Amino acid sequence: QVQLVESGGGLVQAGGSLRLSCAASGTTWRIDHWGWYRQAPGKQREMVASIVSGGTTNYADSVKGRFSISRDNAKNTGYLQMNSLTPEDTAIYYCNGQIGSIVSYWGQGTQVTVSS
Repeated sequence: QVQLVESGGGLVQAGGSLRLSCAASGTTWRIDHWGWYRQAPGKQREMVASIVSGGTTNYADSVKGRFSISRDNAKNTGYLQMNSLTPEDTAIYYCNGQIGSIVSYWGQGTQVTVSS
């Protein structure tokens, strides 16, 4: 059974940084596309960043220039580097991994809290 296990969330002061990781297990197939989403209290889940198999990245306007998505194919792991964090970035962050265009998996979510 494929699992995506997230790590790296926590409490940080405004202006600080965090690096989220999402490791895939239970499969010999490489995750082709990685995505990071977040959901703040009372709000809908939104896409934060994505990276496709060819390396093209996409970011929400609210995080452009501050967040960076990357991948390590050898480890079948996706990353989200978050810099210059603000209280508005406080949310539960979820990773999503797709194998091909058919199968999609979600991580369990990790809490990111930014204090002012």
